[in-house]
Amino acid sequence: MTSPPAAASPAALPSAPRVIAAIGGIYVAQSVIGGVTFTGLPAVLRSAGLSLGEIGLIFLTVLPWSFKFLWAPAVERYRLPPGRPHRSRAVVAIGGAIATAALALAGLFGPAALGPLVVCLVVAAFATATVDIACDGYAVESLADRHRGWGNAAQVGGAYMGSAIGGGLFLVLVDYVGWGPATWAMCGVLVALGALFVFGRDGRPAVPADARRPSLLAALKRPEVRAGLALTALFVAGQKWILLVLGPFLVDAGLGLSTIGVLNGVGATGAGLLGALMGGVVVRRFGAERMAVAALGLQCALAAALAACALFGVRDPWLLGAIVIANSAVMALGFVALYARLMGYASPAQAGVDFTLFQCMDGIVSLIGWYLAGYLADSFGYAASFALATGVALLASATLPILFARADRSVAAASA
Repeated sequence: MTSPPAAASPAALPSAPRVIAAIGGIYVAQSVIGGVTFTGLPAVLRSAGLSLGEIGLIFLTVLPWSFKFLWAPAVERYRLPPGRPHRSRAVVAIGGAIATAALALAGLFGPAALGPLVVCLVVAAFATATVDIACDGYAVESLADRHRGWGNAAQVGGAYMGSAIGGGLFLVLVDYVGWGPATWAMCGVLVALGALFVFGRDGRPAVPADARRPSLLAALKRPEVRAGLALTALFVAGQKWILLVLGPFLVDAGLGLSTIGVLNGVGATGAGLLGALMGGVVVRRFGAERMAVAALGLQCALAAALAACALFGVRDPWLLGAIVIANSAVMALGFVALYARLMGYASPAQAGVDFTLFQCMDGIVSLIGWYLAGYLADSFGYAASFALATGVALLASATLPILFARADRSVAAASA
């Protein structure tokens, strides 16, 4: 039996707003790198004359995020040494330094040296994925149930904000000052965003000397983790499967690239931030489960509206734009609710491992869904693809309460 951790002085513990601000800075920083890699860099490479096949190499940087569960136990063993203080800040500092150095080196190579540039970005992705393991574990340990909605609002909102900086501001800087200075400016942003976490106060007690060794097997043995993985798979399938074909559908519906760019860059980003903030409020007031199911219901309605537009040839840009913006807000709210509940299923003894498993399930189901949605759209048309998304969202909204109840019973039994 694992000994309970020693009590820490309440005055020594960081306040919830400070924890949320610290992890929010890390989440924004991670998404800055993602925005540079997946939004900014492809545009720069294309403007430099590179082929789409060559540009596709940058998606190698997805691999560390998809498979970070493989080294999450090693990270947790270092972060939570038995009988010694937590090392969350050390992991974030080391990983952040490596990511910043890799991005700075990418600024020296420039877009013409695609091979070395991709290597730098893969290293940066590996480092930030590792930081994410520690940051998520820290968030689960440090936030009480009533504050977890705000913690996940920081996570989801930070992703939107970071993507706007890395995919928007970065391109403006490249246009005005060139690749190198723009990349190094992003490095400065990373350092500033990580400072609050790295230099913040952490008054949590030392890890018990007889604490269990974090492992994937220990996570998968717990029924609440298995239920959480099923919850994640269902929810992500219901929420994300329309994303891949949404952009091509808008193009084929007659919307110009500039219009789509404004929709995605301003409308969808703003709606996503608003949805994340709303999520923090409504999750605390109405509960994570109710909001997650409600978000899936709204997603079902939006997917059905897109299916109807595709089936009947509706091309009204205002209507399609409203659906895109609403979809972004609903998705952000839903993921705040889902991950707030998933935090409760992660064991404090290895929160980084458990929460990483949930996130990797998110990524795997997204990839499968995007392939299926793209195949259906290509073979049978957009209406069939959006109809599939509608059906999956409907199935998920009906099944989610059952899985929530099963997971909650497992948590209650484990704490009895």
